[in-house]
Amino acid sequence: MHLKKTLFASFLTLGMAGSACASSLVATTDTLLGAVAASAEALSDATSSLRDSKVVRAARDDAASFVASAGAIRGVRLEAALALIRGHAPELANTGDLQLAQAILSQ
Repeated sequence: MHLKKTLFASFLTLGMAGSACASSLVATTDTLLGAVAASAEALSDATSSLRDSKVVRAARDDAASFVASAGAIRGVRLEAALALIRGHAPELANTGDLQLAQAILSQ
């Protein structure tokens, strides 16, 4: 009988530890996703005034290629749009090209 209690206590402890790890993973994932969403929203707000720009609209295909290739394909129209965005929104000077390309695609 003592063995059964010990096994039951062991399984219960393992189950609780697994549950704690899963909860921690979910909390960490939620935090990271929230930070990414906030960053994307800030970029979208900063570039929304440029939405009607012909240069930015023309860069959508280049931005899609850039994002799909993880930065390997850089088009001339995308380069022009990135320069325009950074010129009009100096607070985005340190924002990565990939994030700005994703913001262009979200417009």
